[in-house]
Amino acid sequence: MKISKKTVLNVVLILFVLSFFVTPLGYYGKILLNKLLAMSPPVIEQSEREKITDYDWKLKDADWNIFNFEKSKGNVVFINFWASWRLPSEAELSSIQELYNKYKGKMDFYIITNENRPPVKAFMEEHEFTFPLTYLIIGEKMPVDSKEVPSSYLIDKSGNIVIHKKGIADWSNKKVYTLLDELIAE
Repeated sequence: MKISKKTVLNVVLILFVLSFFVTPLGYYGKILLNKLLAMSPPVIEQSEREKITDYDWKLKDADWNIFNFEKSKGNVVFINFWASWRLPSEAELSSIQELYNKYKGKMDFYIITNENRPPVKAFMEEHEFTFPLTYLIIGEKMPVDSKEVPSSYLIDKSGNIVIHKKGIADWSNKKVYTLLDELIAE
């Protein structure tokens, strides 16, 4: 019995698709697919921007020290809510790392999770992320919504929310860099 080329190609295609469900190749393939599909976040029209008026928000840093978001009043601020167990978060964090590398010291970064420290620390080391970690204090009042993970905010020096992106985005691109340069220069 002779097997046709079409049958062989169909079997290879089926095996390839199955590999996305039962092998590590699938995990990394999904990460890559999320990265490829991530778009630059949309900027909110000036007339539609909401303003943060209350900066009184307690958070924890990577060393578990409590601090207040008030220290960022008057600065350009990037906030991202993420979880190490959410595949889209992992896909987005590499672009956030690139953004942090380019703008650290020029603006404030809050890469926020509500997870326990040990798995987050292991995740950060495994992926070689160096951006500052921030931990959410559950039940603490917040100036922004943290219900959807991942989600991000970009806030200007006056407290206006310039970008609010639910889901993942590509934060490492010319459009975002141009916007940040303008916001920082104000």
